Amino acid sequence: MSSSMVRKRSLGRQIIEIKRIENKDARQVCFSKRWSGLFKKVTELCILCGADFAIIVFSPGGKPSSYGHPCVNSIVDRYRYHDTPSITLGNKVTFSNGMQRMKLLSELNQQCSELLNQLEVAKKTRIELEEAAKARKMDGFLLGREIEGLEMNMLQQFQASMEELRAEVVKRADEIIKG
Repeated sequence: MSSSMVRKRSLGRQIIEIKRIENKDARQVCFSKRWSGLFKKVTELCILCGADFAIIVFSPGGKPSSYGHPCVNSIVDRYRYHDTPSITLGNKVTFSNGMQRMKLLSELNQQCSELLNQLEVAKKTRIELEEAAKARKMDGFLLGREIEGLEMNMLQQFQASMEELRAEVVKRADEIIKG
């Protein structure tokens, strides 16, 4: 073989000593290549095994970068609040998992808001019904009028009127609760 046909052997993959790269530009290039390789491996792990992951890295220049599946915040929260399950002691519940506590508090706050809204509607309805009852004549009777001197047929008419009013109040209350 002639010297012109001799191939130069490449160094190929070599085992390098793990130590800090002193050259700033070479360090940045190495970081970029290794970061993309790490990202590729973690993405493969997620796809193949169904694992959730979060990666947070600060570059040599101090710039943060992160990636996660489904998202970094949800993974970090799961990690931060991962503890033993909550324990119930009598009627008192203790929470060792922060996410459970936050979820329950959110649900309780929502229920409290709904109940307060229902209470306000019921108060307004009560006031409206009281005003309507005061203004309404029921078969010649005002609600505040004395009934002691009334005859039997008048008392029966008054009773029927009161039962109608009660039925209307119950019906309206049911509408408010359902609506």
